[in-house]
Amino acid sequence: MTIQTALLQGARLLEEESIQAPRLTAEVLLAYALQRDRPYLYAHSEEELDRTAWIHYGRYLHERLAGKPTQYITKRQEFYGREFRVTPDVLIPRPETEHLVEAAIARIQPGDLVIDIGTGSGAIGITLACETKATVTATDISMPALVVASGNAARLQASVALMLGDLSSAIAPRSIDVLVSNPPYVPRTDQAGLQREVRDYEPHVALFAGPTGIEVYEKLVVEARRVLRLRGWLLLELGYNSVGPVSDLLGTDWQEIEILADLAGLPRVLAARLAR
Repeated sequence: MTIQTALLQGARLLEEESIQAPRLTAEVLLAYALQRDRPYLYAHSEEELDRTAWIHYGRYLHERLAGKPTQYITKRQEFYGREFRVTPDVLIPRPETEHLVEAAIARIQPGDLVIDIGTGSGAIGITLACETKATVTATDISMPALVVASGNAARLQASVALMLGDLSSAIAPRSIDVLVSNPPYVPRTDQAGLQREVRDYEPHVALFAGPTGIEVYEKLVVEARRVLRLRGWLLLELGYNSVGPVSDLLGTDWQEIEILADLAGLPRVLAARLAR
C-alpha cells in the first residue's frame, strides 16, 4: 500500500465515524507512524509503506476511532509556537489559552515573580518563562502532571520552579507580582454532555471544579489576595458562562478589571489588579 492510498483509506474511515478534520488527522497519524513530517507524505506519495509503519498507522487509526485524542496518540501539541509533550495525565493545551498567555505577557515586568497555578503540561508557565524576563513558579496538585511539565521545561530550556501542592499553599504572603491560572471550571453536571475525547480521556481533576464550576475560582481569588503584592495582577482563563460569577467574586479589593475576548468573541480572560 502506498502513502497516498493509506491516507485516502484512513481519511475515509475517520470521516465515516464523524471524526473532525478526517484528512488532517490521517496525515498527522501517518506522519507519526513514519516518524516523518507531513510534507514528506506528499513528496513521497507513491512510496510503499513497510509492515511496521502500516501496523503503527492501523493502531493509531483504531485508537482515534475509539475516541482517543490525536494529541495523546502522538504525545505532542503545539502551543504558542512551541511543541509540548502531552499525556493523559495533563489537559491538552488549547489555542484559546494563548489569550491568557498574551494578557500575562502584556502585564509582566522584568524581574517580576510569577506563579502559574494548575500548570498541567507546563504550557502557560514555560511559555511565560521563555517570553519574558520574569521568575516563574508553576504548581500542580498532580505529581504525574509535574513530571510532564518538568520534561517540557527541560526540552524547551525554560527556567521554571515546579512545586507539588494545592493552589499556592506553599507560597509566602505578599510575595508574587502576577498570578495566572487556567483552572478546572467545568461543572460536574455538564460531564455527560462533553465530547467523548474530553470526558473519557482528559484528566478529570483538571476539568471539573464542582457542582457549579465556580468552586476553584472562589479559592483562587482568596489565594490571590494572600500571595499577591499590592498592585499585583490576577489573570484567569474563564469557562463558559463564568464571567459574571467570577467577576462578582472580586468585590472592592480589585481595580483595573478587564475582560478579554477570544477570537470567537467569547469572554476568555479576566485580568484584575489588587488594590488593597
